[in-house]
Amino acid sequence: MTLDGFIAGPRGEYDWILMDPAIDFDALYKEFDTVVMGRKTYTMMTAQGGNGAMPGMDVVVLSRTLTPMAATGIRITRDDAAGVVAALKKKPGRDIWLFGGGELFRSLLDAGLVDTVEVAVMPVLLGSGIPLLPPGALTSLKLADHKTLPSGITVLSYTVPGGRSASIRYVKPAKKRSAKNSHAKKAVIKKAVIKKRMTKKRPGRG
Repeated sequence: MTLDGFIAGPRGEYDWILMDPAIDFDALYKEFDTVVMGRKTYTMMTAQGGNGAMPGMDVVVLSRTLTPMAATGIRITRDDAAGVVAALKKKPGRDIWLFGGGELFRSLLDAGLVDTVEVAVMPVLLGSGIPLLPPGALTSLKLADHKTLPSGITVLSYTVPGGRSASIRYVKPAKKRSAKNSHAKKAVIKKAVIKKRMTKKRPGRG
């Protein structure tokens, strides 16, 4: 989301989202085997091509208006969102990713079905747009983990009361990120030292 709390622009724009090489997307995707999303997020994904399926995950689209369907890796349902997610949580497997949808987020949070809230806060002030969460009841959160990335992105992980705590495991360690830059820096320093030695006058010479 943006620093002022939006997950998309007024017309659904998301071109303000920054990419940071410190984020290990392979590690992120391996945390989940199920994705749930609302109609607007699903429509945005299909507009880019494909049917909204995500490799290695079961995608569940919760919508009151879309035509129900089921295909390999994706299911659209008009069933009650809280009931669907409660049933999914009882199944064995990895975590469930609420991929998008502020209204869906609000309904699942109010139903007590959200365990953690993880957001990547972009160093952007959008001014207007679609909020992370529509108005509703107060929920107090507990900070479980946080990471600050070179781009200025801050990744935050909060635990919802009664939920499970989750650490941020998909950000590459700073040592690995800086290893390549460190080698380059050493090479530059070495070059500067060599240059200094070459230009230094020897004793006894004018």
